[in-house]
Amino acid sequence: MSKANAFPDLMRAFFYEWLVEQRNASIHTVRSYRDTWRLFLRFAAQRAEKKVAVITLADLTADGVAAFLGHAEHDRGGTIGTRNCRLAAIRSFFNFVATKDPASIAQCVEILHIPVKRAPVSEPCYLDPAEVAAILAQPNRSTLEGMRDHALLSFLYNSGARIQEALDLCPRAVRFDSPSCVRLTGKGRKERICPLWPETVLLLKKLLERQPRALDQRLFVNRYGKPLSASGVRFKACGLCEGGGRNHANVAD
Repeated sequence: MSKANAFPDLMRAFFYEWLVEQRNASIHTVRSYRDTWRLFLRFAAQRAEKKVAVITLADLTADGVAAFLGHAEHDRGGTIGTRNCRLAAIRSFFNFVATKDPASIAQCVEILHIPVKRAPVSEPCYLDPAEVAAILAQPNRSTLEGMRDHALLSFLYNSGARIQEALDLCPRAVRFDSPSCVRLTGKGRKERICPLWPETVLLLKKLLERQPRALDQRLFVNRYGKPLSASGVRFKACGLCEGGGRNHANVAD
């Protein structure tokens, strides 16, 4: 490995050999790390007055990482949680570098010693049954989109699943026979079984009757048959919460 090409080679090895092949990281982790490094390299290049393509490992100092984290939190308006996720992605790379390039261990250690930032813990908020019923009443269930929205909202309420867990749901993960349940795959590929109410099972069955899906296909899709995105669902769900009488609103188009 030549000195001039050390950083590009290390970055490629980190993503393709270590993160994907050795760690078998989920696609969501890979995308999160990719986005962090895209932002960090742009920031480092601007700070060093260089182009991203000529950035070297020596340009990525502990001071630079700390400055980037401050930029991500304050200038970009990110949360403390997002700031800590960015730090985790950077730390992971420098942990890898320490095993591949002993000459850079001192630099790696400085970066690895950057602490995570503690965030205040707020009390959890929740909806009372009347508020949930009002939200579930918003989709127009005479349309396919409204039927999908109602089923998705009901499934989230029943299971307590994260939005991405619900959007990744395939029919084969649902046990429709009694006792009905669903197998959810969460962060770190951890699986858990959640019981389903008869009402929720009926809604999922009706949705599959109107819009059949193979056992390994996503259950909740848009009008073009493509998987829904979490950002689209959140945007439309906010509209439902604020929409009051807009009973024709859809969670995601």
